[in-house]
Amino acid sequence: MQGKLARLSLNLTAIDSKWSSVGLAALFLLVLTLGLSVGAVPLPIWDIVTGSADSLESTIFTQIRAPRVLLAAAVGASLACAGAVLQGLFRNPLADPGLIGVSGGAALGAVAVIVFGSWLDIPPELAGYTMPVAAVFGALVVTGILYLFASRFGQFKIVTVLLVGIAINALSSVGIGLFQYLSDDTQLRTLIFWMMGSFGRAQWSTALPCIAMMALATFALIGRSGPLDKLQLGEFEAFHLGIDVISVKRQVVLLSAVCVGAGVAVAGIIGFVGLVVPHIVRFTLGVAHRPLILGSGFLGATLMVSADLVARTAVLPAEIPVGLVTSALGAPFFLWLITKVAPR
Repeated sequence: MQGKLARLSLNLTAIDSKWSSVGLAALFLLVLTLGLSVGAVPLPIWDIVTGSADSLESTIFTQIRAPRVLLAAAVGASLACAGAVLQGLFRNPLADPGLIGVSGGAALGAVAVIVFGSWLDIPPELAGYTMPVAAVFGALVVTGILYLFASRFGQFKIVTVLLVGIAINALSSVGIGLFQYLSDDTQLRTLIFWMMGSFGRAQWSTALPCIAMMALATFALIGRSGPLDKLQLGEFEAFHLGIDVISVKRQVVLLSAVCVGAGVAVAGIIGFVGLVVPHIVRFTLGVAHRPLILGSGFLGATLMVSADLVARTAVLPAEIPVGLVTSALGAPFFLWLITKVAPR
């Protein structure tokens, strides 16, 4: 009898998780439609789909609105998935690409390309990949350093990870400040607005390579969900369950760096998405990594498209950096989370 009740409970949990996932996907589609239609110039989506819209509306949709909204969705999904995976890898509920320095490292790599990119003889067909590759390299270096420090000196304690992240962010700020000092006036204006987070410069030539990188890395992370579940038991236990722990850690670090680096390259530093979204999804879908990563992708995309919509419509005709919107939402949540998980 108890076995039947246990199986019934598991089945009900699976059904609830399935419907929660469907709800998150439906919410994303609703917000995506809203983001594509609402703006300084309202666009009739149905007319555009059916081909009855005028040429100006079609041009605004295809060349301005669509790349921006789709890029925002991709960046939000990749940052949220990276946050969910990093929290599992470090077994730390406060692990976030921005808080632990990964976004800062990615920004340092991207800023170096903005300042010195004109000095490099880069073929035009590869120009769209230069900044994402540099940002991914910066994120990868920071993630590797963070993992080495945390595993060797702190056993993934919350305080250790956050303190190392603070130090890395400080070093990244020094490097970014140096590049700002070396930049000319045009580069400096670009850097300042870019560092606060913005999708205002989105265009297909730069968006498509980054979207492709983020999508491939995110799907690869979903494929590592099983080993990540076993890693929650501890590395020793996961090894005896048949998991190649070293290989899984390297793969997760690399894929997370790709997600964060590609997002930072096109949008700048956008904080708290990777922290807030996974915790909200855990409340509805549980802690298993496969539904957690999928749900975080949908909710992260929804949150970012919503934040971008607020950023570009709140003070028309001006625009608020989207990083300010996400920080305004995420900072109070972070303070609440500290009260729940910080050591007393």
